Amino acid sequence: MTRWIIFVIIYVLLTIYGFQAIKTVTKHNWIHYIYIAIAIIVAGNFIYQFTGASEGRVLSPIKSYAFGFLLSFMALNLVLVPILFLEDIIRGVFGFYDRFIAKREVFHIPDRRKFISQIAIGLAAIPFASLLYGMYKGKYNFRVLKYTLHFEDLPQAFDGYRITQISDIHSGSFDNKKKIEYAVDLVNEQKSDVLLFTGDLVNNKATEMLPWKETFGRLKANDGIFSVLGNHDYGDYVDWDTPEEKAQNLEDLKVIQKEIGFDLLLNESRYLEKNGERIALVGVENWGKGGFKKSGDLKKAASQIQPTDFKILMSHDPSHWDQVVINDDYHYHLTLSGHTHGMQFGIEIPGWIKWSPVKWRYKHWAGIYKELGQYINVNRGFGYLGYPGRVGIWPEITVIELKKGKDEANS
Repeated sequence: MTRWIIFVIIYVLLTIYGFQAIKTVTKHNWIHYIYIAIAIIVAGNFIYQFTGASEGRVLSPIKSYAFGFLLSFMALNLVLVPILFLEDIIRGVFGFYDRFIAKREVFHIPDRRKFISQIAIGLAAIPFASLLYGMYKGKYNFRVLKYTLHFEDLPQAFDGYRITQISDIHSGSFDNKKKIEYAVDLVNEQKSDVLLFTGDLVNNKATEMLPWKETFGRLKANDGIFSVLGNHDYGDYVDWDTPEEKAQNLEDLKVIQKEIGFDLLLNESRYLEKNGERIALVGVENWGKGGFKKSGDLKKAASQIQPTDFKILMSHDPSHWDQVVINDDYHYHLTLSGHTHGMQFGIEIPGWIKWSPVKWRYKHWAGIYKELGQYINVNRGFGYLGYPGRVGIWPEITVIELKKGKDEANS
């Protein structure tokens, strides 16, 4: 209860302060009423959705939208308030000067300047509109990102071998079947040799995937589709009635993965063979720092492969690569991860800037990185979670081509 009181107090103060900009820019009462009505509806819906019956940290699509609209409206005010507050400080300084330095009899603070409020509203409209766009279109703005990686010890038969990676499907969040069907077709259009899925098929429950089994069952690749589990696949964020119910949920998810054609690797390995040569595919269960499940067992997963094998590792959380993989006795040529979603918010202009707040939590959060002669690709995610949208960090389908030899362009 205390947290809700604190939330309401902060929300009201920000809304009142932001309202000052609206009043300064326009004297039309109907605009004032609309602003107040939006503030009440957004906060009321959010409180209603999040104080009802709860299943732990489960976010249904309805709850996600309630959170998304709150985030958008708060972003508007969070830009307005600092600008207006700075103006208030300046107004106070002028008033102090007039009263105590100029010795005027009446203490008078100058009125707000209209152009300052206009600038504030203009700037605040950018994140506000961006977040709304992210909810309307950005979350399904699928991008195919292609990379070519060179390895001197790549078996000759795999020169030109193509891998498609998808990650973080989060099927429980979807609300547009046509968009998802389009994305599945886009994955198939890449015509890669193998398809690798790096975890988080659902938000919490295996049943979330049932409406999407037929759609994702259309995925195909010549050498198969392989997958690993992500932190959300274990059902850890649900208040289950019994431990047995939680365990059954995980078993149901494993069955669903098999039914849609995914070969789920649970601390296991497989060999991909071509023209008498092979590369090792290793898949670990989730391992993440900072309180996330650590079921991944790299030693067990690699127990059936050889140290000299060319190795591709599937591990959902990129912190596993930081903390364990690159320091392991085995050399993992390429690791594929996801998990971060790029926070679903950021700015990316290829060759110029790549930024998201998630960089303060994860050293490797999106794209290709290389350390100690080993590569990792952190996929930005196929779906979305929490905020039901994406701004600047678009849903990703990764295509990686393996090439034998040195990368002459970057050597």
